[in-house]
Amino acid sequence: MSRRTVLILAGALALAAATGARAQNALDEIVAKKQITIAIPTDFPPYGFVGTDLKPQGLDIDMAQLIGAKLGVAVELVPVTSANRIPYLQTKKADLVISTLGKNPEREKVIDFTAAYSPFFQAVFAAKSVAIKGPGDLAGKSVGVTRGAIEDMELTKLAPASADVKRFEDNNATVSAFVSGQVQAIATGASVAGNLMARNPQLGTEFKFVLKDSPNFIGVAKGEDKLRAKVNEIIAGAKAAGELDKLATKWLGRPAGELPN
Repeated sequence: MSRRTVLILAGALALAAATGARAQNALDEIVAKKQITIAIPTDFPPYGFVGTDLKPQGLDIDMAQLIGAKLGVAVELVPVTSANRIPYLQTKKADLVISTLGKNPEREKVIDFTAAYSPFFQAVFAAKSVAIKGPGDLAGKSVGVTRGAIEDMELTKLAPASADVKRFEDNNATVSAFVSGQVQAIATGASVAGNLMARNPQLGTEFKFVLKDSPNFIGVAKGEDKLRAKVNEIIAGAKAAGELDKLATKWLGRPAGELPN
């Protein structure tokens, strides 16, 4: 092996070692500067939206504040969209992403995930005065759903033959049908339902039962194992103390329940 080759290999190893060291220092930096930067949604109620005071609020924002409080550091909230939330982690514009992030093999190639912190689900919603506890209670009742959506497929599997399932072409039409009283219940995602309930409190709409669960996870940059382990510790503690159930009940109308690690 030539001297030049040896030097090149030595340089590559030094660079790899330095990169590895940098990849593990996010938690130390957060503690040192007493601040954590967390990417959150502001256009996806009830997980994240802008309140009447023009400040972000929602389940994901409360979770971000909980993590900051447990770490004993200030929280800087950074609004993101579905398209740029992962790049924010990769470019170190955020230490964590708490933004209704589902885990799948493609995403796991570029970022790491903590344990799940909240449910994301499709469900049936109706007014408190409408007695529905499960699929069987839809018998003889009208239910609005968006044609071809996940909730349409799940509702089709579970609804009794006597349920009057009315399919609409988009979420706006489905919501309008429910708000105007054309249907007694609506099968939709938690975000659509949260927005519906926030805009129409007079309807007294509430969660009835789940059609499909797809939990949310917190995104962490690749290699930041110390930070991921610490956040997992916080999530486990919050789960045991009932804090995750309280957050989910506050914003989604149901406890978090069993969530995957």
